[in-house]
Amino acid sequence: MITGVSKALGHVPRSFNKFVSLNSRCLATQAAVKVKERDAKASKKESESFTMNIFRGEAQVSQVFPFPNPLSQEQTDTLKMFIDPIEKFFEEVNDPVRNDETGEVDETTKRALWDLGAFGIQVPEEFGGLGLNNTQYGRLVEIVGKHDLGVGIMLGSHQSIGFKGIMLYGTPAQKAKYLPRVTGGEYAAFALTEPSTGSDASAVKCRAVKSSDGSHYVLNGSKMWISNGGFANIFTVFAQVPMKDPVTGETKDKVTAFIVDRGFGGVTSGPPEKKMGINCSNTTEVFFEDVKIPAENVLGGEGQGFKVAMNILNNGRFGMAAALSGTMQACIKKSVEFANNRVQFGKKLKEFGSIQEKIARMAMLQYVDQSLCYMIAGNMDKGSEDYHLEAAISKVFASEAAWWVCDESIQIMGGMGFMKQTGLEKVLRDLRIFRIFEGANDILRLFVALTGIQYGGAHLKELQKAFKNPTANLGLIFEEVSKRATKAVGLGSAPNFSHLVHPSLQDSANLVGKSIESYGQSIEAALIKYGKGIVEEQFVLNRLAQAAIDTYTSAVVLSRASKAADEKLPTAQHELLMAQAWCAEAACRVDDNLKIIKSDSYLKNFTRFREIAKNICEAEGVAQNTPLGF
Repeated sequence: MITGVSKALGHVPRSFNKFVSLNSRCLATQAAVKVKERDAKASKKESESFTMNIFRGEAQVSQVFPFPNPLSQEQTDTLKMFIDPIEKFFEEVNDPVRNDETGEVDETTKRALWDLGAFGIQVPEEFGGLGLNNTQYGRLVEIVGKHDLGVGIMLGSHQSIGFKGIMLYGTPAQKAKYLPRVTGGEYAAFALTEPSTGSDASAVKCRAVKSSDGSHYVLNGSKMWISNGGFANIFTVFAQVPMKDPVTGETKDKVTAFIVDRGFGGVTSGPPEKKMGINCSNTTEVFFEDVKIPAENVLGGEGQGFKVAMNILNNGRFGMAAALSGTMQACIKKSVEFANNRVQFGKKLKEFGSIQEKIARMAMLQYVDQSLCYMIAGNMDKGSEDYHLEAAISKVFASEAAWWVCDESIQIMGGMGFMKQTGLEKVLRDLRIFRIFEGANDILRLFVALTGIQYGGAHLKELQKAFKNPTANLGLIFEEVSKRATKAVGLGSAPNFSHLVHPSLQDSANLVGKSIESYGQSIEAALIKYGKGIVEEQFVLNRLAQAAIDTYTSAVVLSRASKAADEKLPTAQHELLMAQAWCAEAACRVDDNLKIIKSDSYLKNFTRFREIAKNICEAEGVAQNTPLGF
């Protein structure tokens, strides 16, 4: 037993052996005291995030069960007031085909959106907005995503990220000055990306230098691929600011966020970019030349820009899941209508097993994505601050699921799906950007894995420190020894929340519990094997991230389907089926991914990948010749 702990945590002091023979009653008393003391100290820093805690092999279910239902009757009635007008707008006013062909949203359409209040959905009414919460916002965005993703980007770039920083970090004066403008006809934009930065948000080159009298900053530089960049008046801009360290006296550049008004002068825009999709979304370069920014327009504090940027993006990511839930609904509807009517080989398409499997998987992906959106939005509305990993997962999952659903919808429809007149061709082009912007999925997977590992690793560090002074840490040590001993002899039990789900989902909940247990063990093993070098093991990190995504999404659908069954909704049986199917396959994927990161053969293959990629890069293309030799 002690040997196992020693191997896991490193050298165990010999003095520890003396303590295993102490009187059990004394141990129990001291353990209880120490555990309480430790829990009291840790309570302020412990996360309530479900995803974060699976990195410790623990099931923290407070933000998963029960499925949130944060709308009061009044909020529900208010939301319903806006649904029909927005649906009517997309059916009668907006023309997605024309938007795509002309590369812009015409002024009549924009004005109709302003009249609906669509550009200020979450802004408090006192500043001219609708004052809706995250859940209400998600429902409206779902409608937008069902009809026109290009218009959705224009709206989202304005409020989900464009002026979201003012909502989150603005001073009362900043809110009073700018929020009435962004709800009253002036567009906003989020200006972070630069030609040389890409996903590395901390490496911006734009520079703002404070004047000698401290009254203003002078901004110079450029930003690229800025949505709404050609017509926005109000920008959230991120720039390096020289700052002197009060302790060392050394001057270093630190990213700072600013509210920049085009009216300050020196702000110009390039021509609209020509893109694969979302053509009606205005995307341009934005140039800043000696722009004088008043000191009071610093957003969130000098040197806090990276934090501001990340929290803006984290706060808005669930909106992407909402929009793409609507997109998937539209794709499914088109392909199912076709499958219900198309006859091949004397049978309707819907009667073929391969088509049934496609339809079932499409439906499951949409169900999972929609569940993620409302789970995260509901937790945010209840005041949660521990949702960053879940928001990242929702963005990754939604963007990849929607692409797959649209592609399979085209496949079901065959040649008809490939035709422009069907509408899916445009949707597929529009969808491609979602896996790239607001955090490329590759980067977000690493974010999920590394953030979770840091949280899980903190527990191991705590244990390592405890062994340095075992007398003072008996509670923690024996709690861990007991836990490891029972697991070693097969007596330990996986995290169990089967009592929280509908009886028909208990087996599915047990699968998730086993995944959590295996996940925690795999994280510990990876940390012991790689140490700090884990940050460079992207082959391992990507598979850990995927296992986390599968585990979290399983818990979410268990919660939603259980709620549907408990409330006896007409769709309850259908939802239970989807939850069971999803959890069964997700558990297999988790098991496979966790086995892969421990497999020497797979790890050797990753080394081969490195060499293959090196060869290709050195050849600046395919390295081998044709079989003909030339």
